[in-house]
Amino acid sequence: MHTQRGPRLTLSAPSTAQPALAPRRPSKLVLGVSLLVMLIIWSLNFIVGKIALRHMDPLSLAALRLELAALLILPIYLFRGKEARTPFRARDTWTYVFLGFFGVVINQGFFTVGLDYTTSGHSSVVVAAGPVVILLLARALKLEKITASKILGMVISIGGVALLATEQGLNFRSPIMIGDLLTFAATSGYAIYTVYGKKVAQEYDSISMNTYNMVAAAILLLPLAIWQGIRLDWGSVGWVGWGAMFYMAAFSSVAAYILFYWVLRFLSPSRVAVVSYFEPLTVVVLAAVLLGERPTGHLVAGGALVIFGVYLAERGSS
Repeated sequence: MHTQRGPRLTLSAPSTAQPALAPRRPSKLVLGVSLLVMLIIWSLNFIVGKIALRHMDPLSLAALRLELAALLILPIYLFRGKEARTPFRARDTWTYVFLGFFGVVINQGFFTVGLDYTTSGHSSVVVAAGPVVILLLARALKLEKITASKILGMVISIGGVALLATEQGLNFRSPIMIGDLLTFAATSGYAIYTVYGKKVAQEYDSISMNTYNMVAAAILLLPLAIWQGIRLDWGSVGWVGWGAMFYMAAFSSVAAYILFYWVLRFLSPSRVAVVSYFEPLTVVVLAAVLLGERPTGHLVAGGALVIFGVYLAERGSS
């Protein structure tokens, strides 16, 4: 989501496990700038994604982007040296196939295809509801206790998503509805990844875990990437299309994830979650200026409900 990001609820705190020798804490200014950079990268991802889809079909964009992301994160993983990374254990092969499928293929793939149908504003609001989906799944698996604040937050957020999706009425053939449903499926994929990846996150460092997930997803998507690559008219994409795809792979899928987990070493998940509250507003403003998308009443009201509901649910998790 995106594309969905790293976990935002306390459920995911194990991914922030500290090494034996804790690193020196950066200044508040450095951490604040890092949060701002994350906000800009992920907000621009919605805009850049819409631009990329003007030059490339969604399946080609989704498949080639994820193959490129895997190729880009591998050198980062190898550069860290053996002592800084968690060795891959053969017994975790199917675990990473599962996590790579839901956390990368479903999450980022469905996000890209969904973005082709809906607006960037709609997509950002649906993605912002991710913590509520995580909380629902965690509760269903009896991993999270339920409170009145969580219930109220979940109900309000789901109501906001429903309001957003029905902007053009209950027409399941409308592009907006299709796009929002695909984006919600992407968000659900990441929720599955977050909840089931909790145990693995306790045993692997974040860069190693992201690398193994990316590589597993790249292998799963390789047949589709080859097929789409054969069919794609490479010359018609142009530098704008390739540049947009590179941004989504290098900055949104790799750089922002690494920055996210680095910040998460020094700030609590609730502090880092502030980014998610500002993202839909940032995306709406950027989309209006750069894409000519005009915010509607449903978008504003649905977005406000989703963000307020997420806030209540996360506060109830603290």
